[in-house]
Amino acid sequence: MNTKAPFDYDRDQKNRKPLEHYGGIYKNLDPQETARRCNLLFDEKESAFSLRILGSEYRALYPNFALLDLAQGEDAANPYEKILFLRYLCEGKYFPPQGKQLSYNEIPWGNVYYRNFEGRCLKRCAAAFGRDIPAFRNLMEKNQRLRAEALDKRDVISHAGYRFEFLNGLFVSIILWGADDEFPPSAQILFDDNFVFAFTAEDIAVAGEVIIERLKVLKEQ
Repeated sequence: MNTKAPFDYDRDQKNRKPLEHYGGIYKNLDPQETARRCNLLFDEKESAFSLRILGSEYRALYPNFALLDLAQGEDAANPYEKILFLRYLCEGKYFPPQGKQLSYNEIPWGNVYYRNFEGRCLKRCAAAFGRDIPAFRNLMEKNQRLRAEALDKRDVISHAGYRFEFLNGLFVSIILWGADDEFPPSAQILFDDNFVFAFTAEDIAVAGEVIIERLKVLKEQ
């Protein structure tokens, strides 16, 4: 899967400093402690952590960070995503979910950033997938790596919802409502309650963007 974003000089420069900053922290991590904290496998022979991102297998090399897509056999060259996963390895914690799903404004500090999240994620998600609910359902069900679970087993064209794994043990749900004569399509994104230990509110918004962009790539395949 090609997840490379078009080259953007300004964004590339903006991403360079956080990549260097967190890359420096990453080099000094204890890999065994990091593996326990993030509930990941660390292969000492390969010197790499195993990650699943939307069902695709990756290796995060240590101590010099690179995110290898095993299917393509190359570095996943999207720096925006790299920063997110670097921050998780440096600062995040994994705890088993307790069975509750949270909307963004239920996340600590989410109410402060909600308008930003609404524009970056909810409206973009609705625009990308909400105008053709059967196509969205087909997208989620035909990509077996996603192992998406339908939230409603009925075959309806007005709405659809799926829960799937974003990153090892961290699950997210997308719910879409199609347009009608009065309202445009709309979307909701719910995060399992263990997201609040893994990411900050700002990073959860980035996770939402990453999910939408990767699903858009899958849609075009």
